[in-house]
Amino acid sequence: MKSLFKFSTLLKSLLVLTVIVITSQVYGQKVKPSESGYAPANGSKVYYEVYGKGKPIVLLHGAFMTIDMNWGQLIPELSKNRKVIAVELQGHGHTPFSERKLSHTALASDVTEVMNFLKIDKADVVGYSFGGEVAYQLAIQNPERLNKLVIISSTYKTSGWLPEVNKALEGMKPDLFTNSPLHTAYNAVAPDKTKWTKFLEQMMASARQPFDFGDGNISKIPVPVLIIAGDNDGLDKTELSKTYKLLGGDVFADMGPMPKSQLAIVPGQTHVSLMMQTATILNYLNSFLQ
Repeated sequence: MKSLFKFSTLLKSLLVLTVIVITSQVYGQKVKPSESGYAPANGSKVYYEVYGKGKPIVLLHGAFMTIDMNWGQLIPELSKNRKVIAVELQGHGHTPFSERKLSHTALASDVTEVMNFLKIDKADVVGYSFGGEVAYQLAIQNPERLNKLVIISSTYKTSGWLPEVNKALEGMKPDLFTNSPLHTAYNAVAPDKTKWTKFLEQMMASARQPFDFGDGNISKIPVPVLIIAGDNDGLDKTELSKTYKLLGGDVFADMGPMPKSQLAIVPGQTHVSLMMQTATILNYLNSFLQ
């Protein structure tokens, strides 16, 4: 019981500290979207925001987050020469809670429906953490809708995370989030604030379900993929290396062509701090997506 109390206290402290750090660096830098609203998607609706003009790029946020929290620093820079489409996934932010089963397949389909609604045939897709899982699934389901894919601190299978990460997910409880900055952010934009606990329960139940999109499916992704990870972000780096191999990487390029996909390990970064390295991530994105 004592060890469980310590775990819960530590998890809540890290959660609060994490979001305070992120929000302190985001707010005050937001630019206004040129367009925002809801796209009909598979019997529900999904909130989106559009910024800038140019070649389209779709942003998919991490678990429990909003567009502002995850992308607030990058959007002003990306939208200088790109059309940025930021999406809030089922139950997140402005997008209403749905009793529909939460699955990567359904969420990826929702993203496709947003693209259809905005008349975007193809786009670069960038996903962070939970959003990276959805981005992988999107590349498997509808590869023809992607130009390039960027995965930030994410994986396509449960075993891609270190065991301690999966253990932490198993121990999560809704009350750990009560009155946290995440809760505050949810209340600020959610269409129905009473769904908070149901939303958390749905997300946590989904997180406890093992998933694996399949090595074969990953190896068949036809578009170039950039993987960005922190050296201590909770991803199993042995599994990450295998992923890069599946994508055609980890070759002796001095004796042959460079692979179309890329892998970037950012030193001294955690799962959380990696997303605060705006200049670093922006440089990788600009170089890869040119």
